[in-house]
Amino acid sequence: MADEFGKVLRRLRERAGMTQERLAEASGVSVATIRRLETGRASNPRMNTVQDLADGLGLGPEEPTELLEAAFGKNDDPRPPDPLDGPAEQLANLVAARWRREEEQRRVQDPFPLQVRWKTVPESLIDHWATILRPAKAGTDPLNTDPLDLDGRLEQIAAVFRKIPSRRLVVLGKAGSGKTILTLRFVLDYLTPRDPADPVPVIFSIGAWNPTAITLRDWLADRLTRDHPGYAAPGPGGESLATALVESGRVLPVLDGFDEMARGLRRPALEALNAFRQPLLLTSRPDEYTAAVAETDVLTAAAAIELTDLTLDDLAAYLPLTTRKTGGAKSAKNVWSPVLTALRKQPSSPLATVLKTPLMVSLARTIYSDTPDHDPADLLKTEHFGSPAELEDHLLDNFVPVVYRPRHDRSPAGGPRRDFDPERARHWLGHLARLNTSDLAWWRLDSGLRRSTRTLVTALTTGLVIGLVDFVASLGFGAVLKYALMDATVVALLSGLVFGLMHWLTFTVKDKQVTPSAVRLSIRGRPAALHWTAGPRLVLGSLGGLVFGFGYGFLFIGMMNADIMKVGSTVALHLGLANGIVFGLIFSGAAGLTFCLLGLLETPFDIDSAGDPRSLLNANRRTVITQLLVWAPAFGVAVGFGSVAVIGLLQDGPLGSLSWSLRAGLVSGLVSGLCGALGFALTLTAWGQWLVLARIWLPLTGHLPWTLVTFLDDAYRRGVLRQAGAVYQFRHARLQHHLAQAHPAHSAPEQPGGRSRAPHTPE
Repeated sequence: MADEFGKVLRRLRERAGMTQERLAEASGVSVATIRRLETGRASNPRMNTVQDLADGLGLGPEEPTELLEAAFGKNDDPRPPDPLDGPAEQLANLVAARWRREEEQRRVQDPFPLQVRWKTVPESLIDHWATILRPAKAGTDPLNTDPLDLDGRLEQIAAVFRKIPSRRLVVLGKAGSGKTILTLRFVLDYLTPRDPADPVPVIFSIGAWNPTAITLRDWLADRLTRDHPGYAAPGPGGESLATALVESGRVLPVLDGFDEMARGLRRPALEALNAFRQPLLLTSRPDEYTAAVAETDVLTAAAAIELTDLTLDDLAAYLPLTTRKTGGAKSAKNVWSPVLTALRKQPSSPLATVLKTPLMVSLARTIYSDTPDHDPADLLKTEHFGSPAELEDHLLDNFVPVVYRPRHDRSPAGGPRRDFDPERARHWLGHLARLNTSDLAWWRLDSGLRRSTRTLVTALTTGLVIGLVDFVASLGFGAVLKYALMDATVVALLSGLVFGLMHWLTFTVKDKQVTPSAVRLSIRGRPAALHWTAGPRLVLGSLGGLVFGFGYGFLFIGMMNADIMKVGSTVALHLGLANGIVFGLIFSGAAGLTFCLLGLLETPFDIDSAGDPRSLLNANRRTVITQLLVWAPAFGVAVGFGSVAVIGLLQDGPLGSLSWSLRAGLVSGLVSGLCGALGFALTLTAWGQWLVLARIWLPLTGHLPWTLVTFLDDAYRRGVLRQAGAVYQFRHARLQHHLAQAHPAHSAPEQPGGRSRAPHTPE
C-alpha cells in the first residue's frame, strides 16, 4: 500500500509540475515526509496528511479519491469519508499505546492480574431499567422491565459495558478496590478490536473538574488538548480537533475519581453529567456517590456495579507466584504459605481484612515479595498491628523506603539506576502530595506558593538574569566600567519591574496558571495559525515596551549624557524626559510588533505529539527556544534600526538635541534583543516559569530536588507515581493522602556535610 501511495503521489505531483519542495510549501507537509512517502519508506500516512497533500496539489473536490484509495484502500461505503476518521484513529492508537505502557510499568500482568469482580448495585443507585434499555426495548412497560445481569470479572468489563444499550455505567468501589486497574483494562479491551465507528475511550481524572466554572464538553476538550497538543489544531468546522471529537461523540469519557471532587462540586457535577447524554463510564467510592445521588438523582440512563472484595482463594493463587523462584522446580515452602495458612484459620483477622483490596495486596507484594530480607509473617504479629488501620498505615509507611532502597541493577534505559536517599525522597514526595491536586503537572509544581510570591520571585530572577547579561555585553562592547554598572543596574530594575508587571497582568490578576503552549512556531512553510489574538498581544507588548523604554531613556541615556556633558539639573531633566519619550516610543513599537510576529508564526503541533510529561516538557522547551530565535533578532532589529531612524527624524526637533549613533543603535539592538527574549521566556512561558520556580526556587528552598525531572521519572519507574497523559499522579489517592498527612511531621532531610535544615512549609 505504501509503494502504491508513493507512486500515485509522485505522478500527481509531476502532473501538477511541482517539485517536492514546492509541494511542501503548498501543503505544510515537510519535504522529508514527502520524500519518505514517495520512496515507500513511510507507511500508513495519516488522514490529515493525505488531505493536506491533496490541498497542496490543488486537486478538485472529486480528485482526492485516487490518493485516498492508494493510502487506505478502496472504500466500498457510499458515504463520503468523515474528516474526523483520521484524528479519531490516531487518538485510538495513542491511547492504546499509552495504557499498554502503563500496564507494563505497573506490572499488572506479572504474573497475572489480580482478580477484580463486581456485582450489580441496589436499585436505588440505578436509573429505571426501561430508560437504560432504550432504544433496544422501546415500548416496554417501564414498571416491569427485566434488569440486566451485570455481574462479572475484570476481563469481561468491556463486554459488560457493550451489553448496556445506553452505554452509561457507574463503577463503585471502596478505596483501593481496583477501580483504576479496571478502567485501564476497559480502555484496552474496548480498543481491541476497534470498529472505526466506535468512540475512543479516554481516561479523565474527573476530580480536577470544576463544573461551576467550565462545561463538561469544554473541560474534556481542554484535557484532551493538554495531553495531546496537536488536537488544538482547527477541525472541519473551525473549532479545535479536540472539540470536534468531543462534540461529535467520537470520545468516550472514562471519568475516574468522582469521589475526589470537592464535596460542594459533586451535586453540580452530577447534574451536568445528567445533561450530558453521551455514553460514559464513571468511577467513584460508594459513599460519595450515594450522597450525591441523595442530593440530586441517579446518573441518567446509567447502570451501576460495585467491586467486591478479594477472597482467600484469590490471595492463595496470586501471592506465592510473586516471590522470586530459587531452588529449582521443587523449591522450599513459599514465604507466603504460613501467612495464607493463618488467614484461613482466622478469616476475620486484621490482615485478612486489609488484604481484601488490590491496593493493599500490591503494597504487601512490593514490601515482602520483592524484598528478600522482609518476612511477610511479621504481618501476623497482632501485638504490633491490632487493627486493620494500623496494618494499612504500616504498609503505606514502608512502601516508599522499600522502593527507594539502594539497588545496583540498571535502569530501563540501559544506564545505571539513579539512587535517592529514602528520607529525602519521602520529604520531596510529601511536598508533592500536599499540592492539593491529583494531577502533578510539571507547569503547576509551584502551586503551593502564593501568587504574590510567584510574581515576586519571577520579577527578581528575571531582573537579575537580564542585568548580568547586559553587564557582560556592555563590557564586551567596550563600555566604561562605571557606565556598564549604571546600565546593568537600570536595566535589571526596569526589566524586573516591567516583566513582573506583564506576568502580573497576564496571570496573577486573573488567578490564571501559566499553561504549556498548544502551538509551535513554524518559520518555514505555511503555518496554520490557531487563533491569533493580535489586539491583546499588541497592547501588552506595547505597554511593557513603553514603560521600559521611557524608564531606560530617562534614567540611563538622559542622565548619562547629562553626566558626560556636565550640565545642570534643569538641562539634565530635559534630556531625561526627551530620551524617555523617544525610547518609550521605540521600545513600545518594537515589543508590540514582535509579540504580533510570534502570533503570526504559530502553528499546531502534530496530532501524535506529546502524550507524556517529559515529551510535553521537551516540546515546550523547543517552542520557547524557537521563540527566542525569533524574538531576539526581530526585537533587536526593531530597536536598533528603529532607534537610529526615530532619533534621526527627531534630531534638533522639539525635543532638542539627541545624541545617538549607528553603532550605539546596533549595540543597543543586539543587547535588547537578547535581554528581551530572555525576559519573555522566563515570565510568559510555561517552560520559563518551570525553570524559575520548579527548577530553581523550590529546590533552593528545600521543597524539591535539583534533579527534578530525573526524580519524577524515577518515581514513576519505581511505581510511586503513574503517568496520566501529560501529568504525573500518585499511584493511588490513598498513598497521596498518607504522604500529605505525614509530611509536616518529618523534618527536612540532612544535607551533605552533616547539616540539617528545618522543614519549609509552602507559602
